[in-house]
Amino acid sequence: MKRLFDLFAVGIFAVLLLLPFLAVMLAVKFTSKGPMFYWSQRVGRDNVMFWMPKFRSMRVDTPNVATHLLKDPAKHLTPIGGLLRKSSLDELPQLWSILRGDMSFVGPRPALFNQDDLIAARTERGIHALVPGLTGWAQVNGRDDLPIPDKVGYDAEYLEWHSLGFDLKILWMTVQQVLRRSGVSH
Repeated sequence: MKRLFDLFAVGIFAVLLLLPFLAVMLAVKFTSKGPMFYWSQRVGRDNVMFWMPKFRSMRVDTPNVATHLLKDPAKHLTPIGGLLRKSSLDELPQLWSILRGDMSFVGPRPALFNQDDLIAARTERGIHALVPGLTGWAQVNGRDDLPIPDKVGYDAEYLEWHSLGFDLKILWMTVQQVLRRSGVSH
C-alpha cells in the first residue's frame, strides 16, 4: 500500500512541480559553476547504499560531510543555496529516488555513507529495516536541529507506529514546517 501511495504521489508531484523544477535547474546552472545536481551516497533500507540526487546548493569544493560538521556552512553555499535549503527546493530531485524505490515519501532520512554513529545507532534499534524517506517523524520534530540520539529515538517511534495515517500526518506536518522554514541548516 505504501509503495502504491508513493508511486501515485510521485506522478502527481511530477506534474505539479514540473515548472518549479525547471526554474530551479536553470537558477542553479546560471548562478554557480558545476553540475545542477549533487549526488550523494546514502544509506538505504538494510544499510544498502544508493545515490540520492539534490539540487546543488553548495559550491563544488565543499567537503563531503554532513552540513552540521562544516566549520562555517554559509561560506560554502552557492548564491541561491540558502534559498534552496530554506525552501526545501533542493530536495525536489529526490522524487527520482522515490520513483526508483530507494526512498519513500515518509521514513527516516537517509544517512550519509560516512555518518557511522547514526548508521550504527539505527541498526542497533532495527531502524535500518525501513525504507528511508523524503521526510520523517524526526524531521517534523526538529529537522536538522536534533542531536543524533534524539533523531534515532524519533526514528524508533516511527518504526513502531508507522502506518498510512501516520505517514499522512507527517506529510502534513512537513508542509507546515517547510512553509515556516523552521529547523533548516544553512
